[in-house]
Order: sequence, then C-alpha cells, then structure tokens
Amino acid sequence: MCSSLQELPTSIGQLTALQNLDLNDCSSLQELPTSIGQLNALQNFDLNDCSSLQELPTSIGQLNALQNLHLNDCSSLQELPTSIGQLNALQNLHLSRCSKLQELPTSIGQLSALQNLNLWGCSKLQELPTSIGQLSTLQNLNLWGCSKLLELPTSIGQLSALQNLNLSGCSKLQELPTSIGQLSALQNLHLNHYLSLQELPTSIGQLSALQTLICGGVPSCKNYLHLLVN
Repeated sequence: MCSSLQELPTSIGQLTALQNLDLNDCSSLQELPTSIGQLNALQNFDLNDCSSLQELPTSIGQLNALQNLHLNDCSSLQELPTSIGQLNALQNLHLSRCSKLQELPTSIGQLSALQNLNLWGCSKLQELPTSIGQLSTLQNLNLWGCSKLLELPTSIGQLSALQNLNLSGCSKLQELPTSIGQLSALQNLHLNHYLSLQELPTSIGQLSALQTLICGGVPSCKNYLHLLVN
C-alpha cells in the first residue's frame, strides 16, 4: 500500500527492463511523469484505486509492450488520452467505477489486440464512440451499471469476436440497435436490473451462438424468447 505517495520520480523511465508496475491503492497519486512512456518492456500496469489520478500522460501511448492496464476505481479520472489507441499489444483494459469518465476517445477503436473492455459502474458514461465497432478481437464488453448510457452505436454489430455483452443496470438505455443481431459469436447477453428497454429487436433471433439471455429488466422479454429457439 502506498496511499501517501504523491508522485513518481522522472527517473522511473530509465527502468527499461521493467515488466510489471503495481501502484494499486496509491490514493494520493495525482499524475504520472511523462517519462513513464519510456518503459518499453512494461506489460502489466496496475493503477487500481488511484483515486486522485486525474489524467494519464500522452506518453502512455508509447508503451508498445503493454498488455494489461488496470484503472479500476480511478474516481477522479475524467478522460483517456487519444494516444491510448497506440497501445497495439493491449489485451485488457479495466475502467470499472471510473465515476467521472464521460466518454471514450475515438482512438480506442485502434486497439487491435483488445479482448476485454470493462466499463462496469462508469456512471457518467453517456455514449460509446462509433469506432468501437473496429475492435475485431474484443470478446468481453462489460457495461454493467453505466446508468447514463443512452444508446449503443450501430457499429456494435461489427464486433465479430464478441462473446459476452453485459448491459445490466444501464437504466437510460431505451432500445438496442437492430445490428445487435449481427453478433455471430455472442454467447451471453445480460439485460437485467432497472433497464428502460421496453422490447428487444426482432434481429435478436439471429444470434445463433447465444447460450444465455438474462433479460429480467425487459417487460416484454418473454415475448421474444421464442425467437431464440426457432
């Protein structure tokens, strides 16, 4: 635990062999030095519970080996830098309970290796960029509790590798795009807990790989279940 740590020395960028950097629960840390981008071997970066961290330096996009970025409970983080799209090796991006995060940069669609995107409890997030449909390797998208999310972009139907989609607790979400029926790899779809959805699009019957549909929050859900077995 490093709850009193307020800053890192610029010299940290000289650790060119560093593969793992764990700053979990450094709740007083407000910023990262630009030199962090010099950590060419870094694969795992844990910033969970850095509740005073307001932004990430643009240089974070230089972390060419980074596979896992954990930003859960960074409750002061308001945005991600555009340069995050340069993280070509990134497989897992965790942003759970980043309660001030209002949007994702368009460049997120450039994360060509991304498999897991966790936005659980991002209660200020209002929309997803259209570019999210470019995430051709994305397998898991968790939007549980994104209570300000108004709609999903039509491009979500382009997520050809998506297996798990959690929209539970997205209480402002009133409809699903017809393109959701194009998610040919989707196995699990969660739509419960206080949704404003009144119905499901008929295209949901095209989800040939779907194994689990939880839609207790949709009044007319039972009227559509037959589409999954016909």
